[in-house]
Amino acid sequence: MAEEDQSNNTITFLGSGGARFMMYNQFLATGGFWLNLDGTQILLDPGPGAIIQSTKRKLSAEKLSAIILSHRHLDHSADVNIMVEAMSQGGFNRHGRLFAPADALESEPVIFSYIRELLEGIEVLEEGKSYSIGDISFITPVRHIHPVETYGLVFRTPRYTFSHITDTRYFDELAQHYYGDLLIINVVFLEPRAPNPKIDMPADHLAVPEVERIIEHLKPKVAILTHFGMSVWRAKPWKIADRLSKSTGVRVIASRDGMKFDLSELDES
Repeated sequence: MAEEDQSNNTITFLGSGGARFMMYNQFLATGGFWLNLDGTQILLDPGPGAIIQSTKRKLSAEKLSAIILSHRHLDHSADVNIMVEAMSQGGFNRHGRLFAPADALESEPVIFSYIRELLEGIEVLEEGKSYSIGDISFITPVRHIHPVETYGLVFRTPRYTFSHITDTRYFDELAQHYYGDLLIINVVFLEPRAPNPKIDMPADHLAVPEVERIIEHLKPKVAILTHFGMSVWRAKPWKIADRLSKSTGVRVIASRDGMKFDLSELDES
């Protein structure tokens, strides 16, 4: 691994895009993001291209301790099998754990049976439960409103607490379940949309005005926008982030493919 990747507490975005149209056009990459927390490395939501983006960034899958799926949709899970195989060095080193909701493992599994044998263990995510990976812990505080079983995460390290709000329809109690100095939040739509039953209820994603409301409520030191849909991409995410910074008083950043955020920046905020 390159020396620059040895930082103690970093988040590397293997993609800043999300949702189906961005996923198959790949205007932005859709590989999820990679946590390095005091040396414990965790991959979250390895969508299409995660293996390419991670090797491009000189991130070694065999150093991963775990892979977490917030839910089973393709833009969050399409590369999970290859990333588990890479984590276990092609099966020669049974290694690492997978965390995923039950429906990603049972009713319509996204991970192959033979690949499961390469893992040290699989844990099922449930609402309100706590999990640990070495010295790192996380909770899944509330089930999101989405067509499949979906959870956001609150991470705790010996030094930092931060949240990730993944795909969901907005609901009034959503922000109450998340906290910490950093908020990573998926924003797919520029404006809220009504559900369309012909396309698997794609309105079950957050829009910019809803994200603004959440940031204003939580007041983290830093908020990072990610998982952009086509309408947000066309509106230039960095301009949206700048406007939200001014309206909320919070430092808001638009993620970029390959962007690395060092959690030590939270100490300076």
